[in-house]
Amino acid sequence: MNRSIFLVGPMGAGKSTIGRLLAAQLQLPFADTDKVLEERTGADIPWIFDVEGEAGFRRRESEVLEELCLGPHQVIGTGGGIVLLEENRRLLQKFGHVIYLQAGVEQLLERTSKNSNRPLLRVPNPRARIEEILQERAPLYREVADVICDTDDLTPKQASALVAERLMESLSQ
Repeated sequence: MNRSIFLVGPMGAGKSTIGRLLAAQLQLPFADTDKVLEERTGADIPWIFDVEGEAGFRRRESEVLEELCLGPHQVIGTGGGIVLLEENRRLLQKFGHVIYLQAGVEQLLERTSKNSNRPLLRVPNPRARIEEILQERAPLYREVADVICDTDDLTPKQASALVAERLMESLSQ
């Protein structure tokens, strides 16, 4: 593998979980942009959102993405909103193979319902917020994607195997 593999998609699509499994399968290191950002700042994502707002978080996220792009080839799980900035979309396409992990609203709601570390879902109606996020971001995920994989109703292991298979198909074309 001569380029990094980026996993993009909404929160709850499985970017971190599937990313770790895929990295192990491909014998590559794994990085998660949110975890790298938290390690670098010493603060968690909700705190950064509270103090710096979404704009401050997105700036920091872009810096982390740029650093990871210039580092060793690896599997990289990205934050759900990383595609919002055009500069990030260019970096993803320039430095790697981009896999869009998509999932339906029901799955995303179920997978995110027990996680309080999601500042964008701290709203009275998380379902409506997820629908709004998908409407805004799905075209951007498709724009950058080399491969699209639906993770609905798949275990992380099944999804990882599907991603690996589709990635290899894409690379052989």
